Amino acid sequence: METPTSPPALPYSAVTQDEKTLGIVMHVLCLVGFPILGPLIVWLVKKDQSSYIDLQGRELLNFQLSFLVYGFLSFLLCFILIGIPLLIGVGVATVVLTIIGIVNASEGKIYRFPLTIRLL
Repeated sequence: METPTSPPALPYSAVTQDEKTLGIVMHVLCLVGFPILGPLIVWLVKKDQSSYIDLQGRELLNFQLSFLVYGFLSFLLCFILIGIPLLIGVGVATVVLTIIGIVNASEGKIYRFPLTIRLL
């Protein structure tokens, strides 16, 4: 059962191999050092051509922006030492959740990232 905040489910046959590949590319760009700019460019170019890329890009950008904010707040808390484990946790969570996103994108699914602030 879908919750009102979940993205609409797309039938697997409706997602082409090119769309899956672009979904994977957006996630991989986050791992190789382009966490916002890489997916943003792909999303802006392809969002009008594919509803899958539009949903995937929105979800990924919301996730990256949210975790950028969490990382910044953790960095500020480093001055009172509680931020150090928080910063490590944010970094590990970002990598792990991005890998989970890659696996879901390879299957043509939209992964709903946890702890994400929905901005887009």
